[in-house]
Amino acid sequence: MIPQTMKAVQLVGHGGLDKLVYSEDVFVPQPGKGEVLIEVSACGMNNTDVWVREGAYGSDTDPDSVSTWRRGRSTLEFPRIQGTDTVGHIVAVGESVPDSRIGERVIVDFSIYNRPEGDNSLADIDYIGHGRDGGYAEYTVVPSESAYATTSDLSDAELATFCCAYLTGEQMIDRARLDAGERVLVTGASGGVGSAIIQLARARGAIPYAVTTREKAAAMKEIGAEGVILRGEGDLVEQAEDVAGGYPIDVVADLVAGPMFNDLLRILKPEGRYTTAGAIGGPVVQLDLRTMYLKQLELHGSSQGTRVAFRRLLKYIEDGKIRPLLDRTFKLSDFHAAQTAFMSKAYIGKLVVVPDHKWDEVGAPYAQ
Repeated sequence: MIPQTMKAVQLVGHGGLDKLVYSEDVFVPQPGKGEVLIEVSACGMNNTDVWVREGAYGSDTDPDSVSTWRRGRSTLEFPRIQGTDTVGHIVAVGESVPDSRIGERVIVDFSIYNRPEGDNSLADIDYIGHGRDGGYAEYTVVPSESAYATTSDLSDAELATFCCAYLTGEQMIDRARLDAGERVLVTGASGGVGSAIIQLARARGAIPYAVTTREKAAAMKEIGAEGVILRGEGDLVEQAEDVAGGYPIDVVADLVAGPMFNDLLRILKPEGRYTTAGAIGGPVVQLDLRTMYLKQLELHGSSQGTRVAFRRLLKYIEDGKIRPLLDRTFKLSDFHAAQTAFMSKAYIGKLVVVPDHKWDEVGAPYAQ
């Protein structure tokens, strides 16, 4: 039986961890026309959760202003249940959705496309966990078309490592047109998106190189990096040339930016392509436009991904071409500890949150 209330983590405003409130009496949402109700089994954590909480997206004119993900046209309302990478089972359906969907195990495409099937523009995209409630709860409602039944034999927590990070990574290398045989340099390689790009590059026959720390170098090679450039240990450009054996770098997939930005453009070959979907090292960078135009470089901004990219990603998962990098799982009631661990970046891959009553079913390691 579906209860009337549920436990959920609600974001009640911009600010610190105190703005994330674990509530035990949130009303269970009801599916409307074309929607399904999912009993959540697991939900992965992402940088976007933190930046939205902090209001850290700035504006076109003031990089330090408090703003959410869509800046001046925000669809964020408080309280909001965040959480994009939702996995669970459909337990109820709304009007126009067949009852046969009840019981399906699903992974959620978190994007709110605001455009019809076939229109791949992401100009006005939004996402579940921002424009509507997401998966840091025991139940969530999503459009039926966003809930994809899956035959994967991975655990729910493992499945919850993929969606946001891997879809973001796939869109980044789609925009940069990364092709088989090309070389791609990946910054922030041990994080969710970076480690995803290493695997996704291999899945399309490209050759990835990771920028990471010495203690994470072996792990990056284990997941598919051809070589490793050590951040903060010597000249980045010289390291890249040495590690790549003198071969040109066709694409830089950057998630760090900050002080290394201009060196990344120097690393690129003439007519190379730079693509970014994050800036954890600092969003405001110094750009020498001469480097850009004399080398005839392409610079691509990217966020989320298309329906086509999500379906390709799901096929990769079910065909075993990419694998989950699940570092730890946390109970939903320990959300502050989970996000604190997430912000530390002292891990490789993904952290996942599981509703407390599902914990015994997961049987996964839990870190206090």
